[in-house]
Amino acid sequence: MSNSTEMTLPPEWDDDERMNFMFSDFSENRDVNTTDWDSKMDFWTALILKVCRDRGTVCVSLQELNKAFRRKEKSPLGLATVIQSMARCGKIQRESEFAANVDCGWLSWGVGLLLVKPLKWTFSTLLGSSRVPLEESFVVIELVKEKAAELLRVYRSSEFAGRSILSFQELLTLSSDVCADESTLCMALLQLQRDKQVTVSLHEGEKIVKFCQDGQDHVSPVSDVDMGIYQLQRSEKLLGERVEKLSLEADKCKEEARVLLREGKKSQALRCLRGRKRVEKRVDSLFAKLESIRAILDRIAQSQTDKMVVQAYQAGVSALRLSLKDVTVERAESLVDQIQELCDTQDEVNQTISSGVTGADEDINELEEELKCLLDESKPDFPSGLPQVPTNRLRPSEEPSRPGTDLLSTLPAVPYRHLDISTEQLEDELNQLTLTDSGFQQKKMTSPAKRLEPAQ
Repeated sequence: MSNSTEMTLPPEWDDDERMNFMFSDFSENRDVNTTDWDSKMDFWTALILKVCRDRGTVCVSLQELNKAFRRKEKSPLGLATVIQSMARCGKIQRESEFAANVDCGWLSWGVGLLLVKPLKWTFSTLLGSSRVPLEESFVVIELVKEKAAELLRVYRSSEFAGRSILSFQELLTLSSDVCADESTLCMALLQLQRDKQVTVSLHEGEKIVKFCQDGQDHVSPVSDVDMGIYQLQRSEKLLGERVEKLSLEADKCKEEARVLLREGKKSQALRCLRGRKRVEKRVDSLFAKLESIRAILDRIAQSQTDKMVVQAYQAGVSALRLSLKDVTVERAESLVDQIQELCDTQDEVNQTISSGVTGADEDINELEEELKCLLDESKPDFPSGLPQVPTNRLRPSEEPSRPGTDLLSTLPAVPYRHLDISTEQLEDELNQLTLTDSGFQQKKMTSPAKRLEPAQ
């Protein structure tokens, strides 16, 4: 457990009475006071998990816990019992057993980092012993699972996501913000190995890690193709670093030549320029090799894509074959004939139904005719002396006159033929009408005076 991060203690840590109870040892028999036993056990279990999570570590030992929880020159007396209880519940596990349960191949690359004790210390020995070694390291299962998931997330969101194989040093640099130290990274990788998300192997004395790619349920073993791609990617990285270094050297030579030229040392400036030319030639040669490696890697990536497409095609053909397993041309023709026959039958049924409805309409018409005859017969008989009511419409000459129609009848008919008269004739006729109108008005004015004379 690392002490680089200051832990956060619970509020009751300053309560002396409460802490005296928590720092006391557990009773030998839990049944004596179950409530106190469980309360103390839950307190220390939750505090251990919290402190480990705050410090970013997944491993803990009794010695580290005694040092971390020391209060007023006293250490808790029941931490050994807490560790035993957590081991029984499966919350923690010995570091050696955690590594051995994954794969025996991990023992070769651990290089003593994981296996701090011989494997003769088994889990059953721990449960049967009343003492817990102070330096024995235990893995907190809940925390190591969280670190493994976070490490996988960081890898898939990084620039290395397109590479299936990474060196251990590259992964250590990549996970510096996730794993507090190398031991924590190893524990996270062991958990991912258990989940079949990574596999770790040695190549020429170098530890390499292969991650499960998108679309895969579990990681595949490292193959010769994977190692070839890894070597090409490694060569690309080395060549890139060398090209960058030589480019800086060429710029440095150019700057030195400029300084020497200002100082008047022309011969030395020429030597610097010659050195710059040599460096640039080496840069061009290395850059050409780098481009060749990148072209090969691009072709490999394209071939992998083509392989994936071919596999998808193959899966599609297999699925289509299974779908059409019981389908034949003869069966399809038979089904079409049956459908046509059923359609013909339905048309005949519809025609029969339509004909039946027409006969019913004819019966209804006959009934309506009979009902009309009955109505005619049931009309009352009028006396023979009364005149019959006319049913025919009157002719226009026989129609009675309506108010306002006598004046219209006295007016002359409107001529419909074209008027054949000159302008002079129209003016003469207009003058005559004017004279006639004046005489009529004069006559109209004198008539009342004549009627008034007898009254005078």
